[in-house]
Amino acid sequence: MLFAIPFPMIDPVLIQVGPLAIRWYALAYIAGIVIGWRLARTLVQRPPQVATPLQVDDYVTWATLGVILGGRLGYVLFYRPGYYITAPWEALAVWHGGMSFHGGALGVIIATYVYCRRNAIDWVGFADRIVCVVPIGLFFGRIANFINGELWGRIAPDVPWAMVFPTGGPEPRHPSQLYQAGMEGICLFILLMALARSERLRARRGLLSGVFLAGYGVARIIGEFFRQPDAHLGFLFAGATMGQLLSLPMILVGAWLIIQAKPQRHA
Repeated sequence: MLFAIPFPMIDPVLIQVGPLAIRWYALAYIAGIVIGWRLARTLVQRPPQVATPLQVDDYVTWATLGVILGGRLGYVLFYRPGYYITAPWEALAVWHGGMSFHGGALGVIIATYVYCRRNAIDWVGFADRIVCVVPIGLFFGRIANFINGELWGRIAPDVPWAMVFPTGGPEPRHPSQLYQAGMEGICLFILLMALARSERLRARRGLLSGVFLAGYGVARIIGEFFRQPDAHLGFLFAGATMGQLLSLPMILVGAWLIIQAKPQRHA
C-alpha cells in the first residue's frame, strides 16, 4: 500500500447563512486585493513617487474588474474555447468556476494602462509598484485551490508528503498547490520587496515589472512539472502544459523589460 498523508477535509464554504455562502476562494480574492491595496498605497509614495494613495484607492476597482473579466475571458479562450463556442452564455457564469491567471494578468495590464493614461500617471512606473503586491493574491489563491481540493498534482508514489485528494482518485499526488503558493507567492514576494527597498532599482522603469513577469513565468513552469494538466487538454506541444506555454512569453517580455530598464529622468 502506498504511503500518503490524509488530505485535510476543509469545507470550501467558510460560513453559510441561509442561501448566502462565503467560500474560501472568494475570501482569498478579497484578502489578496485588500492587503495588496494597503501595501500599494505605501509603495507608490516611495521615491521616485509615481502616484498618490488616493489614486491607488481609485485604481483598485479597475484592477478588480481586470482580474475578474480578464481571468474569465482567458479561461474561455485558452482552456475551453470549444465548449464555450457551443454554449456561449456559459462564458459569463463565473460562479461555475474557471479562471485563468494569464488572462487575469492581461486584464490587469490593460486596466492599468487605461487608468494611468486617464489620470496622467507614468504607467510603467506605477506598474512597477503594483506588481510587488500581486504575489500576495497568488499565495492566497493557491491556498484556496488546496482547500478546495482542486488543481492537484501528478501521481507521486515515492514522495512522503504526497496526498490523496478527494477528486484525484486513489493515488497519492503532489500537493502542487502548496508548491505554487511557495514559489509564486512567498518567494516572488520576498524577491520583489527586497528589490523595491532600493531607490536606485525603483528608479529603473520596468525593472520590477520585468522581474515579476520573468519570475512568475519561471515559477509557473517549474510548478507545472508537478501539477496534473487539465484533463480536457492534457500535454500539448513537446509535452508541455498550457500553463507552461502561456508562461514562456511572460519570461521573454520580462527579460526584455529587465534589459532595457533605465533610470527615470527628472526635470
